[in-house]
Amino acid sequence: MAATDEGTEIPSIEHPLLEPNFLERRLYQLKLAGTAANGHTLVCLPTGLGKTTVSLLVTARRLDEVGGKALMLAPTKPLVQQHADFYREALQVPDDEIVVFTGDVSPDDRAETWEQATVVMATPQVIENDLVGSRISLSDVTHLTFDECHRATGDYAYNYIAERYHADASQPLVTGMSASPGGDEEAILEVCANLGIQDVEVMTEEDADVSEFTHDTDVEWERIDLPEEVIEIRDALNEVITDRLEKLKELGVAKSTQPDQSQKDLNRMRAELQQLINNDQSEGFKGMSVHAEVMKLRQAVTLVETQSVEAVCRYFDRQRNQARSSGASKASQRMVSDPRVREAMRKAESFDQLHPKYRKTRMLLAETLGLEGGERVIVFTESRDTAEALTEFLNDSFDAKRFVGQGDREGSDGMTQNQQQEVLDQFRAAEFEVLVSTSVAEEGLDVPEVDLVLFYEPVPTAIRSIQRKGRTGRQSEGRVVVLMAEDTRDEAYFWISQRREKEMESELRELKGMADTLAEELDDSQQALSDFDGNAAGGSEVKVNVNDGNSTAVGDSSSGSEGVSSQPGLQDFSSHNSDDETDEIEAESVETHEPHTEGDEIEIVADQREMDANIARDLSRRAEIEIRLETLDVGDYVCSDRVVVERKSVADFVDSLVGGDRSIFEQVGAMARHYSRPIVIVEGEGIYEQRDIHPNAIRGALSSLAVDFGASVLRTEGENETTELLAVIAGREQETSDREVSVHGEKGAKTVAEQQEYVVSSIAEIGPVTARSLLEEFGTVEAVMIASEDELQAANGVGKVTAERMREVIGTEYTGSN
Repeated sequence: MAATDEGTEIPSIEHPLLEPNFLERRLYQLKLAGTAANGHTLVCLPTGLGKTTVSLLVTARRLDEVGGKALMLAPTKPLVQQHADFYREALQVPDDEIVVFTGDVSPDDRAETWEQATVVMATPQVIENDLVGSRISLSDVTHLTFDECHRATGDYAYNYIAERYHADASQPLVTGMSASPGGDEEAILEVCANLGIQDVEVMTEEDADVSEFTHDTDVEWERIDLPEEVIEIRDALNEVITDRLEKLKELGVAKSTQPDQSQKDLNRMRAELQQLINNDQSEGFKGMSVHAEVMKLRQAVTLVETQSVEAVCRYFDRQRNQARSSGASKASQRMVSDPRVREAMRKAESFDQLHPKYRKTRMLLAETLGLEGGERVIVFTESRDTAEALTEFLNDSFDAKRFVGQGDREGSDGMTQNQQQEVLDQFRAAEFEVLVSTSVAEEGLDVPEVDLVLFYEPVPTAIRSIQRKGRTGRQSEGRVVVLMAEDTRDEAYFWISQRREKEMESELRELKGMADTLAEELDDSQQALSDFDGNAAGGSEVKVNVNDGNSTAVGDSSSGSEGVSSQPGLQDFSSHNSDDETDEIEAESVETHEPHTEGDEIEIVADQREMDANIARDLSRRAEIEIRLETLDVGDYVCSDRVVVERKSVADFVDSLVGGDRSIFEQVGAMARHYSRPIVIVEGEGIYEQRDIHPNAIRGALSSLAVDFGASVLRTEGENETTELLAVIAGREQETSDREVSVHGEKGAKTVAEQQEYVVSSIAEIGPVTARSLLEEFGTVEAVMIASEDELQAANGVGKVTAERMREVIGTEYTGSN
């Protein structure tokens, strides 16, 4: 608020779209917002000093001057909700026009809400799915904020969204925000290039405008001596690791048998083993299994050294259960059956002392909350098991609650979004003293300033360490303590963290003083990527390179295609456009800056679960293809009313022959009942080298799919070739054969149950899974049709919105197609 507790008025920021006297006037925030409003900008500001306020100021200005809508992306649901709450308080925009998009909101509801919203707060995966599935358009988004933008590397959803935004938006403006954008200049430039950012603004505690709002944060480290019993457990496991590394040394991939190998060396070994596998050498498979065992054992050593004996006990329990399960890996089975590992397990289970890290944690909390009169403490740990056990232990002396992510894992349940929000609200209100958190609280969450941040173990990356220390020292002097077990990986991680932080701080200072050079490098990197539109707000023009649709040649083709007037020649299987035609299309797209057009696109329906691969994303980038995402009952991709495609990696294909919930024969059988042209794409190399299955067994399976099920089995080298093949198949079906796309397949002979599912699934496009749920609940199609909204919601998977939509379709009077 723009007033102190004593009632003294503090200058506030005034703007037509901002609530009066709400935001304190801070010069450094206004400077950053001024730059960010004039071009695609990366804003680097220490945690707790108002990066979100900077983005808010830019959003208010853009909505006032340009119009359109604003989109803000954040990596976690709690962070998204926090931003939405802040914007609703600060902006003079109706609360119902500031909406939250997470996976908890159905795709259909998101599509409808998007059109009415002024500000959208969302997790990136949701927006990525909606873009790939053509449910939303970024054309009228005039400000896009990437919070915690250092994540924009590799295949993270931020990269795809940025690419589509620069291509589709009529007046794009990007703001990236991070307290720690990368460990070196190359990493920062990569983030900027991936997001289309052309300017970097850095402010640190050393800046005069910032320093008055920060206080010193002491960083202390406490050495912990491990008891002899814990060292014996560790040494027993290390002995097994040495033995396994000896085997890898015999294969020529390990240079040393020391158990404390660096992760870099282990990664190198894995790469060399993969090369042996690629060369069809059986030693590679044996070595990879041994390597997997080494990694499992190292995890156990890390837990017993740096976490607790209880944590390693839970880990061993999971490994035992995995080893007993069907399809268990030989690495798991071999590890738990080794006598030395069994002895280590026995010693861990019989250890009844208090781990020294537990004892030190309790002592530090008593000192902070008792002797020094502190009010709040955050304890960070890498392990969810430790978070749970430590919370239980600390509650004997303090009021503590855990704060972990939403995923569930055997032995340690996650938290729902509502549970997370409730815990944070209680911590802010000082209803309890100690928050024991995993990494979920590191990034940007508005956790109040605390008196102590305790690292249960050092964090080996600069980004995470900086974010954690940012939780203290905002309004008053704070304290950071790192617990380090003597002569363990804790020490190595601590010094790595220290070095990387210094490197990052130095890099940011250098970047701050080299704006001109940085601008040139950013421009060069974006020219090389050739992905972004040249009409960037306030930035230099960057050439656009629209995907030209070039594809690799498709191999052998069936000659019995129905609906084709004559036997196709080889040239008919090439891409739709010649190079000259593609150049003309590309030039026209660059000149008009138009987003994907509707009407003449080839449509491909992709299963939601295929978003783990890049195929749907890559197809959605093509102007001539529209992707629709659904949860498919059969297959992974629907290319027409008669063609459905099941995609399998070679490993998945072989696995599906020997186990799993549904074998490949069940899957293809279901495909064949609905579609007359089922296709199986087997992706990757080495199909006859997978697991211990005789090649003739695999050949027999391939033959059965073709002969007994009438499926075409096609091979591709990887995702890129699969992408091209799907585009060609869909193009031939829809353009050459004039077929339509149907997720229900061709109308053919179906069982009564299948026909019932078909009828119900077509109501408001609810899909086959919900249709089966409704029929199981009500028994007949007739009963479904006459059920009320409340009765419909009794079926699993049917909520209020779906029930309303069904009743609207069923009960509305027909007025004709016109």
